[in-house]
Amino acid sequence: MREFAYQRATQVHEALTAVAGNAGARYLGGGTNLVDLMKCGVEEPTRLVDVRRLPLDGVHDAPDGGLVIGATTTNSDAAAHPEVRRRFPALAQAVLAGASGQLRNMATVGGNLLQRTRCGYFTDLCSPCNKRIPGSGCAAIEGIHHNHAVLGHSAHCVATHPSDLAVALCAFDAVVRYETLDGTGEIPLEQFYLPVGDRPDRETALPPGALITAVALPASARIPRSRYRKVRERASYAFATVSVAAALDVRDGVVRDVRIALGGVASHPWRARAAEAVLRDARPTAGLFRAAAEAELSAAKPLRDNGYKVALARNLVEAVLGGLAATEGNR
Repeated sequence: MREFAYQRATQVHEALTAVAGNAGARYLGGGTNLVDLMKCGVEEPTRLVDVRRLPLDGVHDAPDGGLVIGATTTNSDAAAHPEVRRRFPALAQAVLAGASGQLRNMATVGGNLLQRTRCGYFTDLCSPCNKRIPGSGCAAIEGIHHNHAVLGHSAHCVATHPSDLAVALCAFDAVVRYETLDGTGEIPLEQFYLPVGDRPDRETALPPGALITAVALPASARIPRSRYRKVRERASYAFATVSVAAALDVRDGVVRDVRIALGGVASHPWRARAAEAVLRDARPTAGLFRAAAEAELSAAKPLRDNGYKVALARNLVEAVLGGLAATEGNR
């Protein structure tokens, strides 16, 4: 590990000033991803600015009736908060499906959104990787890629995004709030992650030096019945092979509102807009759920060894929607 400077910030402006103009500076939250990347040489920061003690934690009511989750709130605290569990149950389920209890106690909400891919070639300094070294190539395309992307990838990168939390936030129209030395701003989560294109090393739309301060969940996205389901290679501490966050509002036998996002299938949480369009204002049936899933996955472009993900995603969407439709009080 290379030497680096360490600074503990107590105010947002102090943190922003410490990072400004320093391309080698990084914000440090729980460190559950960044420190690992430092150990294997993928990240080599010259300065770490610890933001854990900034006054940015907690879950608060928003004026519109939604919720605001502070960026330094731990994943454990976010999942356990009674209002998160009551208003956005799929969000709490998504957090609890990720990592282990010990990691959730350390990891922060803001840091979770910024975690890097777990593609093995990304962390292997001996392999070409366009995320790590732009223009070096993507070893996964012809290599081991059974758990890589089937949607939205490019000839330059086929990695997936590992966050469970981000998938649920995407389904609920979450907005990422941030601050820079020039002021505050916000980005809808659906636009937060950049398309892969030919520069997969550019991952988010955050301005240089920006610090995530909170994530806002609008009241308009709240649907009483929601669920997060995750398929993984083992029952504990594994990233999603495919995951689904969904909310379904059925009244008088008709789908009035629906929200679906997929995880484990793309470089970012994948909002299933095509599936939602098929479902809205229609009568919920097993056939409709299958048609919705197939409409979304018609754009899939599986690689040599991961075509199974398309069928898995289709079946998971059907199962989650069917379960929500059958839930008492949502008929």
